[in-house]
Formats: sequence, structure tokens, C-alpha cells
Amino acid sequence: QVQLVESGGGLVQPGGSLRLSCAASGSIFSINNMGWYRQAPGKQRELVAAITSGGRENYADSVKGRFTISRDNAKNTVYLQMNSLKPEDTAVYYCNVQGRDYVTKFDYWGQGTQVTVSS
Repeated sequence: QVQLVESGGGLVQPGGSLRLSCAASGSIFSINNMGWYRQAPGKQRELVAAITSGGRENYADSVKGRFTISRDNAKNTVYLQMNSLKPEDTAVYYCNVQGRDYVTKFDYWGQGTQVTVSS
């Protein structure tokens, strides 16, 4: 079993910054892809950013140049630095971690953290 603990959400004014963290723990042999998704009210969950085990990054067009994803493999943690936040970034943000335990592959989601951008 793998547990994901997210932190860092909150209320911020437009133009502000937040940093999300997601730490994975438990029966982990290796972690491949780590990513952040978001879901706004009435909308489908969408990819925000992802990073491979090799460090390759992928971003949604709407966040390119504003958000940066990174990972600390020693801590099994993925981060999302969000700058120049806009009201349309308001959503629940979920981390996703894919890897292997000592038996099989896994694909887990965090519990979600609310990000609200408002003046």
C-alpha cells in the first residue's frame, strides 16, 4: 500500500504564488511518473503538469511559463510551484504517482488540496 499526502493549497490573490507538495510513502520499489491534475467545479479533471523519472516535464498550455513541476526522488515527493496565479487556476489539485511496489505496478491519487485564487 502507498500513501500520498498533499499540502500547500490555500487562498491567494491574483498574481500570487503557491507551492504544492505531495509525498509518497509505503511499499515503494520505484516511482516512474509523477503529476498534478486539477478539477474545477463542473469541469473534468485535467492534467496540469507531469514529470518522468528521468526528469522530462510536460505542462498544460494554460500553465506554461507560470507553473514548474519538480521532484525529489530521495523523498519520493513531487512539487508544483505556481506563480502568477489567475482566478481560472481555482480548482482542487490532485497529485498522481505511478510506480511499482515489490509485487506489481501502482497508480495512486492524493486526497486533493483546494487552491483558490481570488481578490
